[in-house]
Amino acid sequence: LRYELADLSALHMRLPPLRICLLLLLLVSLLACGCLSDPRANTASAAAASSSCEGEEDLQVHTVKMASATTMRAAEVKAPGPPDVLHVGTRPKPTPAAGEVLIKVYATAVNRADTLQRAGSYPPPPGASDILGLEAVGVIEEVGQSCRLHWKQGDRVCALLGGGGYAEYVAVDERHVFAQPPSFTHIQSAAIPEVWLTAFQILHTVAHVRAGDVVLVHAAGSGVGTSAIQLAVAAKATVIATAGSQSKLDHAKKLGAAATFLRDSEWEKSVMEFTKGHGADVIMDCVGGSYASQNAAAAAMDARWVLYGLMGGSKAGDDFLKRLMAKRIQLLSTTLRSRSADYKAELVAAFQSQVLPKFESKEFEITVDTVMPFEDVAKAHALVESNGTTGKVILQIRQDA
Repeated sequence: LRYELADLSALHMRLPPLRICLLLLLLVSLLACGCLSDPRANTASAAAASSSCEGEEDLQVHTVKMASATTMRAAEVKAPGPPDVLHVGTRPKPTPAAGEVLIKVYATAVNRADTLQRAGSYPPPPGASDILGLEAVGVIEEVGQSCRLHWKQGDRVCALLGGGGYAEYVAVDERHVFAQPPSFTHIQSAAIPEVWLTAFQILHTVAHVRAGDVVLVHAAGSGVGTSAIQLAVAAKATVIATAGSQSKLDHAKKLGAAATFLRDSEWEKSVMEFTKGHGADVIMDCVGGSYASQNAAAAAMDARWVLYGLMGGSKAGDDFLKRLMAKRIQLLSTTLRSRSADYKAELVAAFQSQVLPKFESKEFEITVDTVMPFEDVAKAHALVESNGTTGKVILQIRQDA
């Protein structure tokens, strides 16, 4: 039936004349009823039908994507406890309020405050997200109304947060955002916000470090410690560092520490010997109670002792106040998370102008210990709590970070 009329001459050689007549009648009938049509027309019709089906399929896929666009993956705490209470679940995707930007998060980092919150001993401040994470890096997805800074969609940024960093999206005050160093990846940039801003705040806003100061940095292998060493050296101070392992002390030396001592030693005596009886003008203390007596012994007259953590407990000896008065020591305590939005905005602005360019010039360097996938958030917390890391543990939120 698919023969064309031009092929009838060939058929004539094989079929009797009567059969040719019958075949012609059949062809005419089929053409008249439309059963035989141009194969190209059939192809076009099939293509149109296929296109229609694909269009419906695309619409269905689009509908699914629109539905899922209202949610995001986020780390959740089943109940306060050890690292294994953490899991990755689903939360509503945030919407930026006036003055906020929405960041598509590619990486974040684990901080001690996160582990304390997970354990139930450090609740988020009023108004902050209950999702863990004090920092995030990624790309601006949306700029909220009333934003007055230069941020635009697609900008690669770092953000200081009160919470919410362990998620695929986070909305944050535009003033708490700063640009990633141009040559840095998302992973590298994730080692900056919380620890560098904390160290910068302690040294320059609280302790008012000066050239010639002796700065004693405890937990020198931590994120804040590795940052503080470099910031103090840049301020032309002499840095003495303590840490729990020789490898951490070696890294502190590499970053510019003039002297290093193991935490299990009588480091207070070593500090006084190294400074020829002067002592430390600035003490950066994240340990607290268990270091109280030694810090007092290692302090210089009129020292500025900044307490920003209580890893060694909250109780000091009975004669603690007497020892403070004997050397006129200024005991200063500080946190960053609970500070006002305006305070953080001023801090970020100062950091962006004074510190950020020095990453690109290689004067400052970040220290990353380990990078782990988002799904291993519980393992990341366990690793930080092991005290075996030097620098930051990074959580990779997206595969293409």
